[in-house]
Amino acid sequence: MKFNALIPELSVKDIEKSKWFYIEILGFKLEYERKNDKFAFLSFDEAQIMLEEMNGYWNTGKLEYPFGRGINFQIIADNIQPIVDRLIQNEIHLFREPAVNEYKTNETVFKEKEFLVQDPDGYLLRFSEDSS
Repeated sequence: MKFNALIPELSVKDIEKSKWFYIEILGFKLEYERKNDKFAFLSFDEAQIMLEEMNGYWNTGKLEYPFGRGINFQIIADNIQPIVDRLIQNEIHLFREPAVNEYKTNETVFKEKEFLVQDPDGYLLRFSEDSS
């Protein structure tokens, strides 16, 4: 397995609940885990993320819901609709409904269809697909 140059590691309250959400609902793949450490390494196409149940080791301050205030993680998908459908089927509230947004960079305009959802600990996830 090739590791990305940047891989976020999220502290979570309940590793089993988080694994269920990321794997069963969002469609991530469990690459490996260290059960004794309550750690999981997940991937979604080319995206990678690590989850570890809170243990105090990485905490720089008090963790309160929602975790990750001020950050969102963009995850590129070929098709966001199946993810949206699974979230709705499981009665998981979307933070922002699917919409097409335009982002300008220099002279290029990118169009992406995207939605936002919070994971069980409140981390904000933004799933995007190319809509050009």
